[in-house]
Parts: sequence; structure tokens; C-alpha cells
Amino acid sequence: MIINGVEMRGLAVEDAAGLADVLTRNRAYMAPYEPERPEAFYTEAGQRARIEGLLGERDAGRLVPYVFTETATGAVVGAMNLGSIARGPLCSGGVGYWVDRAWHGKGLATAGLEEVVRTARDELGLHRIEAGTLVDNTASIRVLAKVGFTEFGLAPRYLHINGAWRDHRLFQRLLHDDPPPA
Repeated sequence: MIINGVEMRGLAVEDAAGLADVLTRNRAYMAPYEPERPEAFYTEAGQRARIEGLLGERDAGRLVPYVFTETATGAVVGAMNLGSIARGPLCSGGVGYWVDRAWHGKGLATAGLEEVVRTARDELGLHRIEAGTLVDNTASIRVLAKVGFTEFGLAPRYLHINGAWRDHRLFQRLLHDDPPPA
């Protein structure tokens, strides 16, 4: 899928160097929204190991990882995933995403999330998707609202972000009311 000169595609091990680069460049900018990470996280080797783990989760049916790359240069400019996929009576997953600071406000997260919703509903048969965001992350809250997510709760001290337990607003999008796939 192409969005404003950026391709959203499945994550590959070959994305390790590009992810290390964009994460390093955006480290200070993303710090208020991210858990504290070890230094190895920002290296190509660290990203390669992380991607290999993510692809194992994908192969087990628990995760669908994506990456955003500039079509002209191939540079990585963000990532999105549909994870924590549960089957059976829950039939649900959770979404997470981030975009390079230089690409904020250009519709990547919104278009990418719309594609994840389509995949979750039409290909995976999930009933719902949820997302959590820091209570003051207005950009992410706007993206979720544009794609039809509704707030359903507040999770006090939900995740350890930027050195402290932070409250999160919880959102969901119901995809259909069919029974879970057999």
C-alpha cells in the first residue's frame, strides 16, 4: 500500500539497519511516549534480533508487523503492528504504531491503521481491535478517532513509559458481530 510516497509493507529482517537509523534519529523526540530501552535497541544487531522475534510471533499467528518506507529512498519512516492476537471467544488484537517526526501529520498513521482494520476484519476475522495511548497524546488520539475507534476506559499506571508508570486512555473498534471463526 502506498501513502503519500511511503509504502506500508510487511516487516523483514532486512529492515534492521533502517529501523536502527530512524529510531536513533527520533530517540529524544519519542522518549516521552516510549519505555526506556537498552542501548542495543538502537543498533542494527539489536533491531535484527527484535525483528526475528517479531517474525516468530507472526509465524505463530499472534502478530502482523508492518514497516513504512519512503518509496524514493527506501528509508524506514515508521512502523505499525497488530499484535496480541487472540482467537476464540475474545477474537481480538491490539495495535501500536509510530512515525518518524519528519512524517507526522502526513496521514501515514491514519491510512496505515485503516489498512490494519481491514486486514483484521477481512483476512483475520477479528471482532475488535484495541489501542492504548498516553492521556495527553493528542496526535494518536486524533488518529484513532479518524479511524473509528471509541474510548472505553482509563487504565491507571498502565505502562512504564519514560521512567514512570503512566495512565493510558483505552480505545477500541468493533469490526463485526459475527461469531468467532471455527
